[in-house]
Amino acid sequence: MELLLEPVDCSETSCRLQLGLQEALVNAVRHGNDGDPRKCLRIRRILTPNWLIWQIQDEGDGLPRDARQGSLPDQVDANQGRGLFLMHQCFDDIRWSRRGNRVQLACRRPGA
Repeated sequence: MELLLEPVDCSETSCRLQLGLQEALVNAVRHGNDGDPRKCLRIRRILTPNWLIWQIQDEGDGLPRDARQGSLPDQVDANQGRGLFLMHQCFDDIRWSRRGNRVQLACRRPGA
């Protein structure tokens, strides 16, 4: 996680992005790869003058389009469903591959 967040120089922003990245990584392992230790994740960090971007890809079938919303579950005591909501709160832009097994998380650089 330290390596992924290395270019973030604000501790408040770093904490927020760490939460969002942890949620994305956990979702990719648990739901995308079904917890299968033989399956891998591909993680890519892209730095541009205006954006910090992370791409996380799993080996799963992908998240359906209608399940990619960042809203809280209807039931307060639901066992799952908060991860996507948190990801949408932590990043400025979230995009999915057509298949749904790769998510791109982006944060604007301060002053950009």
